[in-house]
Amino acid sequence: MDGAGDRAGTARPYRICLVCLGNICRSPMAEVVLRDVLERRGLGDVVVVDSAGTGGWHVGEPMDERAAATLAAAGYDGSRHRARRFEPEWFAERDLVLAMDRDNLRTLRRLAPEGADVRLLRSFDPDAPEDAEVPDPYYGGREGFVRVLEMIEAAAEGVAEHAARAVGRAPERR
Repeated sequence: MDGAGDRAGTARPYRICLVCLGNICRSPMAEVVLRDVLERRGLGDVVVVDSAGTGGWHVGEPMDERAAATLAAAGYDGSRHRARRFEPEWFAERDLVLAMDRDNLRTLRRLAPEGADVRLLRSFDPDAPEDAEVPDPYYGGREGFVRVLEMIEAAAEGVAEHAARAVGRAPERR
């Protein structure tokens, strides 16, 4: 189910959830970047983006300071983020759920109802190898966060194009 054929003309926004393990590094970075890309393409009013983790260890915490600093250095603002845990009932309210890695993808697919659209984020990057993951930078240094941001930015354009088709709008570049 890609949502593209059954969404055009609906009043409900297209909803995307980005998911990693703890919702303090990769998925909130992806949420901020994707929201920015969608706004620039004129899709911010019809596509809603959020993020969550499959684990609940960090619920309520802000984004990892290294992730926030990496975003800020690139001109993004992640200061409002608070970590959440993905709940299975959210599938009913999301059109697309994007996992950062294969472990989280497996977890999400076990929880998902039949027909849920659950994929790897990097599947939207035309230059990424098949089954490419966004690695967890948590135990590394700043360079890992910079690389993660690059991977997210490369995939975000493809996600935005997918969302534009899903809501019946030609992609708009600004």
